[in-house]
Amino acid sequence: MKINFIKTIITICVSGLIAYGFYSFHKTDNNLLLSLGGFVFLSITLLFTLSVTFSLPRTTTMVRTVSGIFFVVAFVSNLTFSFFNFSTPIYVIINGIAFMTYALIAYSISKAKQ
Repeated sequence: MKINFIKTIITICVSGLIAYGFYSFHKTDNNLLLSLGGFVFLSITLLFTLSVTFSLPRTTTMVRTVSGIFFVVAFVSNLTFSFFNFSTPIYVIINGIAFMTYALIAYSISKAKQ
């Protein structure tokens, strides 16, 4: 697994700007949770979408595809949360399950070595 550092910096900046957007649109007490949770989920999925390559091209393609899909899922989920009032447990459970599903699929693909 190789990481392109320039793309990693760009990925973190883009994720930070999106998370700041979530922070500024949401006007309740949970805006810090929304921005931090969104930043972590978005930055990890975007990092694996753009800047991580594996030794096998098929593995790279599959992980990038799954990461891109889950980036969209995370973006839509956090965008939905930014416009509605929500409780902390609901946010943590929904995004936690989505992130753990992503991690399991990406790990399974990387260990398949195809």
